[in-house]
Amino acid sequence: MCGIAGFVGNFESQLLDQMSAALTHRGPDDAGVWTDAKSRVGLAHRRLSIIDLSERGHQPMWDATGQVVIVFNGEIFNFKDLRHQLRQDGFAFKSDSDTEVILNLYLKYGRGMLTRLNGMFAFALWDTRDKSLLIARDGVGVKPLYYSETREGLLFASELKALLCSSAVERSLDHRAIYDYLTYLWCPAPRTMLESVKKLEPGHAIRIENGRIESRWSFYDLPYDRAIVPMPPEEAAEAVRDQVQQAVDRQMMSDVPVGALLSGGLDSSSVVACATRGAGGGNLDCFTIGFKDELFALEGNAEDLPYAKSVAEHLGVDLRTIYVGPEMAEELQRMIYSLDEPQADFAAINTYFICRLAREHGIKVLLSGAGGDDIFTGYRRHRAMGFEWRWGWLPQRVRRAFKGAASRLPTSSASTRRIAKALSYADLDGDERLASYFHWPERAILDSICSNEMHERLAGRPFSAPLMRSLKNVPEDVHEINRMLYLDCKHFLADHNLNYFDKMSMATGVEVRVPLLDPDLIDLAASLPVEYKQRGGEGKWIFKAAMEPLLPKQVIYRPKSGFGVPLRSWLRKELRPMVEDTLSAESLNRRGLFDAEGVQSMLERDRSGSIDAAYTSLSLMCIELWCRMFLDTSSPARP
Repeated sequence: MCGIAGFVGNFESQLLDQMSAALTHRGPDDAGVWTDAKSRVGLAHRRLSIIDLSERGHQPMWDATGQVVIVFNGEIFNFKDLRHQLRQDGFAFKSDSDTEVILNLYLKYGRGMLTRLNGMFAFALWDTRDKSLLIARDGVGVKPLYYSETREGLLFASELKALLCSSAVERSLDHRAIYDYLTYLWCPAPRTMLESVKKLEPGHAIRIENGRIESRWSFYDLPYDRAIVPMPPEEAAEAVRDQVQQAVDRQMMSDVPVGALLSGGLDSSSVVACATRGAGGGNLDCFTIGFKDELFALEGNAEDLPYAKSVAEHLGVDLRTIYVGPEMAEELQRMIYSLDEPQADFAAINTYFICRLAREHGIKVLLSGAGGDDIFTGYRRHRAMGFEWRWGWLPQRVRRAFKGAASRLPTSSASTRRIAKALSYADLDGDERLASYFHWPERAILDSICSNEMHERLAGRPFSAPLMRSLKNVPEDVHEINRMLYLDCKHFLADHNLNYFDKMSMATGVEVRVPLLDPDLIDLAASLPVEYKQRGGEGKWIFKAAMEPLLPKQVIYRPKSGFGVPLRSWLRKELRPMVEDTLSAESLNRRGLFDAEGVQSMLERDRSGSIDAAYTSLSLMCIELWCRMFLDTSSPARP
């Protein structure tokens, strides 16, 4: 796990040092730069030493023949098998790192080598033979990579803040991206807050020549275009259990101690169970979070900590807990700075606290259960989608009546908020209806808070444009649950969950791995019958059956819990001064993105309980704070 940056074009070499300094937190163990003034290319690397801790793992790294050089962020979990094959083919190695495997694999297969990698990665590889740069990002987007095409050439980096070290990167806001951040609380790739900066999409690669993009392509997409493979439930459960075990075994590889995040939910508990019984098993340091304030339960989530303790006792692992309370609200600016994007979700802060605790105990690598909900189902929207057939036949006029009723439901409880959200898009059909499950506020609320300039910039744009565009990649006859899972993995997972896992863990110098997103496990999950995933109101049905031999049933079949905080209370108390500052008429009018009267009306309706606008309010705050940190200064400054 590391940080990478670089350029191809007319840039000064000292820019590499500046970009590297902006990524110091990602790689506190080592740093390196390489430039070729004649070819106008430069690469920078920050290292968090995990595999081959010696100086031989230093980057930028050249192959033994001196033809190609790379900066690499991530891990290749099948690198030992690939290394063995390459040795048999006569390739030489100077290190024991997975980085050098990529170099030799490229020399043998060219860009075709991308499909042979099982790992989480983002890298840039310079080929001296044809003076080209290849940049690529892993299939599900565990590792981030940003790039910018400027008048001087192309820049790339693990984090957006490093790109802003260059004055060539224009600071114009992308209004469509801002609307997406409000709609989803995150922004679908490739857009970012800046028109000039893009996120390389998961499973995509770009070839650059002479400072310009020569070609781009997708080398991996989620396998929901393949036929369903029927198999008996018992056989399917065994296959899932074996594949999870294999994925965890692969990702236990490390030359430093490995720990795990343990919430006490099915996903993290399954990963820990497999880690303790696998080849690299034994005692495992596990980390979790507890809350001091009973208000945390009011957001509609079950408390995790008792389950985490139960799993730790059952598996015989050490569990360390960090207890937090309302002081978390003070970390909002740090969260936005670390994330590079104005994601409105305090779950990112939870991740930061847990990873910091792990690092304090000498753990650089943590296993996570992220991804289980995204490949096996598990979110409330999957359950709701499973019951669509019961009322989808109703006439439009009846469904419009349901939509109207949604606005009259009370917002005082989590259950009524969820019902209101489900009914808010009752009049939609097909993929539009499916995409609506990812929306937070109603469109009417969004339209009421946007400025005239925003409306002009967005004129004619469909409400769910990014997700609808992605669904075109999935055959129309694919079951709606699998279509939703495609969007979960393609966007909610990559653009939201994985982004905050990477950024917040790396802010503490910790690498987080996600075994449940192993490509072989994803292939298996996608091939299973839909009713093995979402069976009526039971999500992850086959995954739960698979884990029964390893975990207590009270853990497997416990209530679903999110990674939430008492946001609605905080907005009225701890965050109230920040709300009044960032969402004041003066602040909003100065920025010009949102209508001050519309925002004030929304806040008043939220406080009176007539609507639930907590996360929309937080999103507006995050956007303004992001602009102050990333737009109003010459370079982003750590809070």
